[in-house]
Parts: sequence; structure tokens; C-alpha cells
Amino acid sequence: MIFTVWVAVLGAVLLTLALTSSYLRWMPVTTSAMCLVLGVAIGPLGLELLKLDITDSSGWMEHLTEVAVVFSLFVSGLKLRLPLKDRTWRVAYGLAGPVMILSIVGLCLALHYLFGLSWGASMLIGAMLAPTDPVLAALVQVNDARDDDRVRFGLSGEAGLNDGSAFPFVILGLLMLREDGSGFLGEWALRNVLWAVPAGLLIGYWMGRGIGKLTLSMRIKNADSTLSPNDYLALALIALAYVAAEAVQGYGFLSVFAAGLGLRQAEVQSTDGDATPAEHRVQPVVGHEAADPRQAVLGDTESLDEGQVAAGVMMSDMLAFGSLVERSMEVFLVTLLGVVLANHWDWRALAIGALLFAVIRPLSVLAMPWGRLLDGPQRLLIGWFGIRGIGSLFYLFYALNHDLQPQVAQLCINLTLSVVALSILVHGLSTQPTLAWYERHKKSN
Repeated sequence: MIFTVWVAVLGAVLLTLALTSSYLRWMPVTTSAMCLVLGVAIGPLGLELLKLDITDSSGWMEHLTEVAVVFSLFVSGLKLRLPLKDRTWRVAYGLAGPVMILSIVGLCLALHYLFGLSWGASMLIGAMLAPTDPVLAALVQVNDARDDDRVRFGLSGEAGLNDGSAFPFVILGLLMLREDGSGFLGEWALRNVLWAVPAGLLIGYWMGRGIGKLTLSMRIKNADSTLSPNDYLALALIALAYVAAEAVQGYGFLSVFAAGLGLRQAEVQSTDGDATPAEHRVQPVVGHEAADPRQAVLGDTESLDEGQVAAGVMMSDMLAFGSLVERSMEVFLVTLLGVVLANHWDWRALAIGALLFAVIRPLSVLAMPWGRLLDGPQRLLIGWFGIRGIGSLFYLFYALNHDLQPQVAQLCINLTLSVVALSILVHGLSTQPTLAWYERHKKSN
């Protein structure tokens, strides 16, 4: 009966979003904000249709949020087409590295000195809330592989990288709660930073690039550029990249994101570095796997070689499949957040959210020596758009499944859920007006 109610609610939410999409696009509100409000409306604070115990559900919720983040990271990697040597990547590296660390440190200090939390709890919550989210930040990230705007590209690269690079600090917080002294710091730095981060990135990148090149060459050789099921390939690459990294104690999140990057670089190589992404030159029709190859794609295929057609079909299918899973997970998980929010709301989140969104994140961005990479308005925009979401929820459930003390666990649940909900509302309401202002600024320059 409970499962039936959940399915009914999910169907009702999806139907509501589908019917109101033409109205929502003209309103200063995001889909995530609507789902959060709907979740509150059907939860204990509203119609009481659904209830969920966070502690009892932490096991399956960890895996569900993990799947959502993994798909979103893979799609994010596929969209980033600029060469890794391009200067625009420095924005992403700066945001995912120094800016995230400054955010963790700033939030940790605020939680300890202003709110009286222990150092371990402060570090853990700071690490949970520091990374920006690849799932909920779609509106401020790159639109497609042709988009090289430095604000959008930097935020996309940051969301892809920092969901994995925050992991060492989550583990550090857990260690600080368990261990006395600092004798564990050396082993933590060696295992969780110096090894796990580069291992995840390298394994994923070369696996994605290698599988991409192998797939394209086989399809060209066998003349089946439009007949192969690319959703299978996407699932296989995501799974293998994640498992391979975890098997050597690397970070699976980073590996999956890097696999998407590597696959994209294989596409660039197959099209001889053409400025137009392959998926914009050829579009597969629905059911192309069973169609006559001459009728399976739309576009000027006569001017394209077999490799370009194969790359276009592969990238189009993967992006469509990954985006569908990503959006479905977003709707379900944000609605769940709204359902449980009434029982876990913490008023301290208002002050913590204000510090994080309006002080710590912007100052961390402004403290970086960007030089000519970013002008003043771009720095302000990036400083504001530190959207928290599903990645923070995954880290919360990960921590809950690693033997937190009940008092600390409740504190982490309440503050994390409340701050993420605030981010969805505050950033969701400000996204469209702020981006419209930014577009006007670009045109005026």
C-alpha cells in the first residue's frame, strides 16, 4: 500500500509539472522549488499523504541519491567539450579546489564558534554543505556542448569535480568524531587526498576515452553507426568507471565525471576537432536502432563521414538518456525532501544559509586571483550561484550509515536538510532574474 501511494504521488507530481511547464518557464521559479513545495503540501505539514523516517531509510536513500549524482556527473562531463588545456578550465579548477576548501573552512569555523558545535560535527556539516550540486544547478550550467561561457562552464566544471573532491573532507569529519588527537591526519591525506582523487580522475578519463574510441572504430568498421543501443553503453561506462575507481580506493564520483569528459574527447577526436559538436550535426530519430540506416537520422548526412554520424548518434542518445534519468531523480528526491522537511526543520539554518550563500561563498570566490578570466559581475554571479542539493543529501546519508552518535546524527539531518531546502528556494527564485541580468550585461559589453 505504501509503495502504491509513493508511485501515485510521483505520477501526480510529474503530471503536474508536465501540464504547468508552459507557465513555469515564464515565472521566476525552478522545477526544484515547485517539487519542494509539492512535497511539503503532501507531507505531515499538509495533506499527510506520505511520511518518511530518515534514519530508518538512510540505507536505500544513500544509494538512491548516489545514483542521481552519478548520472548527473556523467551528463555534466559529456557537455564539457573544451580542451583540458583551455584557460576556461581554470575557473572550474579554482572553484572545485581552493574555493570549495575555503567554503568548508569558513563554514566549519562559523559552526564551531558561532553555534557551539564540536570540531568534528562542524567539519562534517561544512563538508556536506560545501559542494555545489550537478543535479539542481542545470539552469546555471552549460546549455550544451557549444556553450563556452565562462560563468556557465566554470559552474558546470565545479559541480562535476567538487562532488568528488568534497569526499575527503566528509571522511575527515567522520574521523574527527571518532578519533582523539590528530594522528590519523597523515594517513587520511595520503589515502583520501593524494591517492583517491587523482586515481578516480585518471581511471575515469582514460576509460571513457578508450571505450569511446573503441566503440566508434567498431561501429565504423561494421557500418552500424545508427543501429547500436547507446543507453546500454552509457550504463556500462558509468558502472565500470565507478566500480574500477572504487576497487582501487579512488573516488567513483570523480571517475564517472571524468569518464564523461573522456568520452567527449573521443568524440572531438573522431570529428577532427570540428567546432560544432557531433550531436548538433546529426540527430537520431526515435527508434533509430531498428530503422533503415538511411532513414535513422536527421541532418545533412551526405556531407558527413561515417565517424561523424556514429559520434553524433552516440552523443545524442547518451545525453538524452542521462538527462531523463537526472530529471526524474531530481523530481523524486526533492519531493521527498519536502515531505520530511516539516519534521526536521531547524531555524538555525536561516543564519547558516545566509552566512554560506551571502558571505562565505562570495568571499571565497572574490579571494581568488582570477585575473582577466572573470570580470566583476561574473565573479559576483559565480559567488551567488553556489546551489546545494542532491550531492549534500548523499553525503548526509553516507554519514548516517557510518555510525554517527544519535545526537550528532540528528544535528546533521536537521541542518543539512534545512539548508538544502533554503538553497532550492532562494537560488531557485533568483536564478531566472539573475541570469537575465547577466545576459543583458554580456550584450552591453
